[in-house]
Amino acid sequence: MAEPLTELSIERLSQLGDGVAHHEGRTVFVEGALPGERVRAEVIASGKVLRAEIRELLERSPHRREPACAHAGRCGGCDWLHASEHLQREAKREIAVSALEHLGGIPRTELEVEEPAVSKRPLGYRRRAVLHFEGRALGLFGRRSHELVPFESCPALVKSLELLPGPLGEKLQGVAKDAESLTVLAEGSQVAFSLALKVEAQMRHLQACERAVEALRLRGAVVVPHDGQARLLGDPVLKAENPLRPEVPLYLRPDLFAQANAEANLALTTAAATLVEAREGERILELYSGNGNLTFAVAGTAGSVLAVESSGPAVSLAQRSAREGGVGNVRFVQGDAAQVCRGLAAEGQTFDALLLDPPRVGAAGVQEWAARLGVRRVVYVACDPASLARDAAELVSAGFRPRKLQLVDLFPQTRHVEAVMSLERAAEP
Repeated sequence: MAEPLTELSIERLSQLGDGVAHHEGRTVFVEGALPGERVRAEVIASGKVLRAEIRELLERSPHRREPACAHAGRCGGCDWLHASEHLQREAKREIAVSALEHLGGIPRTELEVEEPAVSKRPLGYRRRAVLHFEGRALGLFGRRSHELVPFESCPALVKSLELLPGPLGEKLQGVAKDAESLTVLAEGSQVAFSLALKVEAQMRHLQACERAVEALRLRGAVVVPHDGQARLLGDPVLKAENPLRPEVPLYLRPDLFAQANAEANLALTTAAATLVEAREGERILELYSGNGNLTFAVAGTAGSVLAVESSGPAVSLAQRSAREGGVGNVRFVQGDAAQVCRGLAAEGQTFDALLLDPPRVGAAGVQEWAARLGVRRVVYVACDPASLARDAAELVSAGFRPRKLQLVDLFPQTRHVEAVMSLERAAEP
């Protein structure tokens, strides 16, 4: 139910990227508004939440700018293109600290917040993106909707991917209706893609992908059926440089997780290794280790690392890296993090530090694992401030105290922020 236009003063940015105002004692989320602005907006009740759409900008923020993309405002990929990078970083810092304070009960005065690590490139940084089909076109979903915004090119993608959505969508148009999603991945000039299907893989799917690989001169493709074994075409495994340990290559595959911003990923791995403070002879437990992105950075100074990951293909890539890099102090275990931790605790094993990089939903039970395995330090890498806050609160209740928070701006022009937080076991009284 719409109300007459209302004048609103924008106070801050929310974790979901909207401007936040108050109207008649209630919080209003205003899409596209920036802190310090006054707007005339149409306030709309959406369940218990009030949202508003700007009809007139009365007072403009000095941090507002013209978006550098024709799809801004419709595409859900980059929701802060209209805000300066300075404002984005300040907002991300406040979002993360505020979540820890209000959701986790951790006062900001008890936390040492480091200067955010900044992405070198504000655009043209994404080496990985998950796209969807609309007919023969590829694109991204709009904000808060499954309405697709198709495009021929994307300025957020690295150069080797920027112009790929148009021709790749054309080449795969014959199998588009069977596709759940399509992921593109680049490492330098090497490019591969994966096609996730809603159905079983058939010969026509494989042939369409093979033709696309050949016609567009790509490295390879992975076809992932709805329920079955992934099929590799060509050589879709890309070799990436590992700046922290140049002797240890990292291997990426488009159907497996990889950090999308390669340059900012260096800051992320550096922060994790620095905060873990692994020392000679220490045993480190890493959960959700993936392809070893953080593993080898930590293993360089640790006595040993036990790395746990549920994805078999990711474990295989990490093991390949270890073999080729001559890394002998890491053991990889494929399995569910909680089950592996319970098994380790039952065996009476202990570790000096715990490093984890869980999915967006967080790591429920992390406080139990840390306590039963006797760890003294925890370093938590998070892509969602709310999940980090909830899990950090549980760790504090289990006897850990917060130490440092390092933010890494992996996704400029968006509300997303990566956080690396360290906690240590409080000294016995």
